Amino acid sequence: MRRQIGCLVLAWASVQCAHAARPEVVIDPGGVPPAAIQSINGAVEAIVRLAEDQDGGEVARLRRRAREATLSALETQGYFTPTVTLEVGEDVAGETWDIVIEPGERTQVDSVNLNFKGQITRPQFAGRVQTLKDQWPLKEGMIFINESWHDAKVSLLDEVSRKDFYFARLINTQATIDAEKASASLFAEVASGPRVRLGPMSVSGLKRVPSSLIERYVQYSPGDPYDQDLLDEWQQALQSTSFFRGAFVTLDQDESTHRVLADDELELPVHVRVSEAPARRVTTSIGADSDHGIRVEGLYRQNVVFGKPVWIETGAGVDKDNQRAFFDVHLPPTSNGYKDSVGVLFEHSDVEGVDNRRVAAAWKRRQERKAAGDSRVEYETQWALGVAHDTTKIDGYDDYEVPSAVATWQWLRRDVDKKYDPREGNLIDFGVGAGMTLDRGEPFYRSSLRLQKWWPIGRRDVLTVRGEIGKVWADTERLPQDFSYRTGGARTIRGYRYQTIGLDRGDAVVGAPALAVASVQYTHYFTEMLGMNYFIDIGDAAESFGDMDPALGIGVGLAVRTPAGPFFVDVAYGERDKRLRLHFSLGIAF
Repeated sequence: MRRQIGCLVLAWASVQCAHAARPEVVIDPGGVPPAAIQSINGAVEAIVRLAEDQDGGEVARLRRRAREATLSALETQGYFTPTVTLEVGEDVAGETWDIVIEPGERTQVDSVNLNFKGQITRPQFAGRVQTLKDQWPLKEGMIFINESWHDAKVSLLDEVSRKDFYFARLINTQATIDAEKASASLFAEVASGPRVRLGPMSVSGLKRVPSSLIERYVQYSPGDPYDQDLLDEWQQALQSTSFFRGAFVTLDQDESTHRVLADDELELPVHVRVSEAPARRVTTSIGADSDHGIRVEGLYRQNVVFGKPVWIETGAGVDKDNQRAFFDVHLPPTSNGYKDSVGVLFEHSDVEGVDNRRVAAAWKRRQERKAAGDSRVEYETQWALGVAHDTTKIDGYDDYEVPSAVATWQWLRRDVDKKYDPREGNLIDFGVGAGMTLDRGEPFYRSSLRLQKWWPIGRRDVLTVRGEIGKVWADTERLPQDFSYRTGGARTIRGYRYQTIGLDRGDAVVGAPALAVASVQYTHYFTEMLGMNYFIDIGDAAESFGDMDPALGIGVGLAVRTPAGPFFVDVAYGERDKRLRLHFSLGIAF
């Protein structure tokens, strides 16, 4: 029979099976850099996977392919005269391939010739052409790497086509390699085509949103030079509003709409295509935590009011300690990214013997921006100006009413790998405020600083350090309740009831002029969802920093990532109160 049905094993000898096991590969890189080794490993590994369970003839062919792949990988890294040998051996596990590399001299760029055709050669663009040549990244004397050559060509074309020359293209590129001299001569030729100018604007997709909103952001005069950066800025500005689910700003590709101008330049219409967001949205949420018990919130939002490009938001929230209702009107973002809003608020709270009712109206301006380039750093800045009337009742102490006007400024810098579940990075939050009682003209001021840092430990674990410090200066004891400091609870100093650390007044705890809080927490994750916290919290709120008697909280906790949101359960011992407390929080939006 010609069909093989197995391998015959004798007591003192064996016959090799027709099917081979996966060979073990050992590569002697001969001094090539890590990037080249990585490229070689990837190329060889793809072939080694094919060698498993192949017959002897096929394995021999794959050996040749492995050697050829090694040579090709070396060429992409600038080695064009290497010596590569593949030696076949055998051990107890099966066949071995020993790949020995003698890389030879690495090729360097000897000359660069960049040539341009089209209207970019006109005298008015001479400076730009020279800049393109000066900024060419793969310069003489540098190592010739295939990926760098590709990236340089893409970058050159992008720099030409993003401004003025929409139809620019590469018409000829060539890298001539002299293997004996280990040199590379590079040539790239770009045809810019005609200069393009912006034509009339057309808009599609509008139903309820007025066209004036588009005109607010897309501002230009027909005949202005084409600039892709401007189109990208307009598109990003439209997408940053709440009025659209998507927005695209492009030049019209239909040749029938193109118009030839003087000097053979072209005018292309600008087309804005948008997809409007829902007109109305209602959201509700329910949550529970150890500080406030069960909390219920509802929110109504409407885009475009009476045909105007504004959106309104109104809502209410209730728990055992706080009740809150508000109504806000939001204006569309400005061209500089500022988001303005005005609103009114009613709020009632009853915490640790302090019953406070507030009616307020305020203007806010907010700006969010990213750092330049590919940086993950984000900045948030907020200005606010408001007036309020507070009625404060303190158990066992004097009640008071205070009308006030307050101005605040807050600046936040965030540099984290994930915004809502960071594992690595840092956060800085700084704020100042100034106010005055409107009935007596008594001034008061506040400053605060919050810092937080995350360090990744091992595969999943995280070490977190946070700190907060704040100070109030005032010529009155009738401060608005949100202008002074109380602490304690699940998100501050665990082991103590919510806002029980402050100044004792009568039978109540009121806000203090000085605050200092610090925390160190280590989270060990058993799985991607389940982890354990170990933490130390310490801090106080007092008349001054010198009067502080820091309250210490030490504990452990459970951290669970759920589809509904993060769930935390902490057990902490409060050294000041000499007792254990349970802290937990869970929220669900629907």
